[in-house]
Amino acid sequence: MIYDLRQADRRVKWLVTYLLATFGLAYLFGGWMVALFAGFTPHDVAATYGSPEMHMAMPPSSTTVVEHTMSFREFGSAEHYTVDRDLLVQDTHVHVPMYGVIAAALSLVVLGLDLARRWGYALITLLFAAPWLHFAGMWLTKLVSSRLAVLTVAGGWAMGLAYTIVTGIALWQMWRPMPGGVR
Repeated sequence: MIYDLRQADRRVKWLVTYLLATFGLAYLFGGWMVALFAGFTPHDVAATYGSPEMHMAMPPSSTTVVEHTMSFREFGSAEHYTVDRDLLVQDTHVHVPMYGVIAAALSLVVLGLDLARRWGYALITLLFAAPWLHFAGMWLTKLVSSRLAVLTVAGGWAMGLAYTIVTGIALWQMWRPMPGGVR
């Protein structure tokens, strides 16, 4: 390991803890958004990305605001959405670099963990490969076949799994009581 999070200054541990908590919060809201707009099954993802193109004017040419009161029940039962190619270009442009930043930040955490070198390589690879698989699945579903929506779902779950593994190990190694030691 390049540095040791177990022995790091408490401020570094505090920083890493809040970084992981912030990413966790973002993932929770990201999951909620996925549930509302695309779904968690290959069938739902195929319907969202594999549907025929619908024209949607992209900002800044137009912006529409619609307000109406919704109950919590209505909030969870959104209508079916489809994503056209232009929106997928925009989503890819925004999300892929941010997933790269998140993967890099989590990889820096991995470098401070007490793990066998092969497990470090495996986690870093998973942190970057998962979003690539996720977006490749969206594009392949859109351009090739709706059957490839399974790749989108697999990539999304892999991102969540990678985050959960890194967070669990990091929190355990940073904050568990040390035998005979005072923190």
